[in-house]
Amino acid sequence: MVLHEHEIRKEKGSFKFVDRQQKDRFLVELTRIIDTSNFILISSVIDKTQLCESGYAKDVNENPYHLALGFCLETLYELIVEKHQAGALTHVVVESRGEKEDKELELEFRRICDRANKWNITLPFEIVFADKKVDSPGLQLADLVARPIGLSVLRPRQENRAFEVLKRKFFCRGGREKLGEGFDGLGLKIFPPLKSEKPR
Repeated sequence: MVLHEHEIRKEKGSFKFVDRQQKDRFLVELTRIIDTSNFILISSVIDKTQLCESGYAKDVNENPYHLALGFCLETLYELIVEKHQAGALTHVVVESRGEKEDKELELEFRRICDRANKWNITLPFEIVFADKKVDSPGLQLADLVARPIGLSVLRPRQENRAFEVLKRKFFCRGGREKLGEGFDGLGLKIFPPLKSEKPR
């Protein structure tokens, strides 16, 4: 069984629960598994409305998906430098979105790795496409965490128990023992920056 956030939330396919109690038990157990799993989270939230209103997208003709890819690859490089693995080839698995989209994404990926990054250096990454139906724990995890992270930015006052768990997983300066402190702008990149924030 492949876990997809949309199917779980809408109770589709294999996730047609008998009653609310069964769904609640499933979500509690899923949250426990995520909470106890050892992983480091790197994410980017692109506010497409703000991107257009700011004029940034028009000025540089940026694709929001490509923009997020660049931010995440740069942060991934910072992580492998911290782990003293900067010389090792790292494979980055992305979900296939269609032949045209995959070709465009691969082109942008290779452009970023070929010095189109904030350091103007070659990044040691290789892209690997995987079908969304593949039983990949990493892809499933990425799918499960995307909505809570997005909602934390779009609706910051709304209760978000999943995001509270994820706060302890973000890549941050000083190590994960900070329990969610200092990840904003590194493990979680918001663009354009919120009006109350300085550009990162």
